[in-house]
Amino acid sequence: MGRRSRIEGPPPPREDDAAPVACWLCGRPVGRRVEWHHAKPKSRGGRDTVPVHPICHRTIHATFPNHQLARMVDDDVSLAERPEMAPFLDFIAGKPPDFHAPTRRRK
Repeated sequence: MGRRSRIEGPPPPREDDAAPVACWLCGRPVGRRVEWHHAKPKSRGGRDTVPVHPICHRTIHATFPNHQLARMVDDDVSLAERPEMAPFLDFIAGKPPDFHAPTRRRK
């Protein structure tokens, strides 16, 4: 049996609905696969989720540990404005919504 996509929370709107859902990190419309990211990590008491592409979700967690993500929630700087995310956001900007590539951890 193949690996299933993790889809949690409400599904994104269908194409015939009003506006497409945008990824919380990169701002591109989400595709068929949507993952739900806790802006404040669940392990740190976060409950609210936001829609993200699977590749964006993996990059967030490959770049920042949960304790650092929890501290960033209170900052005025969004995750997309962090210098660590700039190379990824430049790379992903022109890709289609369902684009997938291996995610590498930071060194």
